[in-house]
Amino acid sequence: MKNLTQIWTLFKKDLLLEIRQQYSFYGIVLYVASTLFVLYMAIEEPEANVWNGLFWVIQLFICINAVAKSFLQESRSRMLYYQSIVSPQNFVLAKLLFNTLLMLAMSALSILLFTIFLGNPAQKTAQFIGVVLLGGWGLSLVFSFLAAIAAKAQQNAAIMAILGFPIIIPELMLLMRVSKTAFSDLLTFPVTTVLLLVALDGMVIMLSIILFPFLWKD
Repeated sequence: MKNLTQIWTLFKKDLLLEIRQQYSFYGIVLYVASTLFVLYMAIEEPEANVWNGLFWVIQLFICINAVAKSFLQESRSRMLYYQSIVSPQNFVLAKLLFNTLLMLAMSALSILLFTIFLGNPAQKTAQFIGVVLLGGWGLSLVFSFLAAIAAKAQQNAAIMAILGFPIIIPELMLLMRVSKTAFSDLLTFPVTTVLLLVALDGMVIMLSIILFPFLWKD
C-alpha cells in the first residue's frame, strides 16, 4: 500500500507540473499541426503506405520531445531529496506511468490531426487505434528509460539518440508491419507480432525496475 501511495504521489506531482507548464504540450501540438499542414500542402492525401510511414515517424519525434524532459528536468538537488523519501523502483514506475499516459494522449491527438489534414485511409479504424496506443506505450517506455540514463550522463540528451536508434528501429518496423494490416481488406492479424511487442514492453519495464536503482545511487 505504501508503494502505491508513493507512486501515485509522484505521478500526481508530474501531472500538476505538466498542467502548469503547458508550453511543452502546446509546443508539441504546434509541431505536429505545422508538420501536417506542410505535408498537406505538398502531397494532400498520400497513399496508405506513405500515410502509415509518415505517422510513425512523427510519433517517434513526438515521443522524444514529450518524454525526454521527464528525467532531464529533475535537478540534482531534487533527485537527492527524492532519494531520501522514496525507493528507486517507485520513482521509475511513477515516471513510466506518467509518460505512458502522456504519450497515449499525444497518440490520440496525432490520429485526430492526421485525419483532419491528411484523411484516414485505414479500413480497420479500431484495429489501427489499438496498434497506435500499443505503439505509444512501447515508445514511451523505451525513451523513458533512455532519458533516465541520459539524465545521469551530465544531462547529455544526445545519448538518447545514440542508444535509442538500435533499440527503437526494430520496434518501429514491427509497429509499421502490424499497423499495415489495418489498411487492407485481409482478415489476417499478426497476433504473434503483437504479443512480441507486448513482451518487449514488459521487458523494458522489468529492466527499468532492475537497473534504475544503480543509476539512482550514482
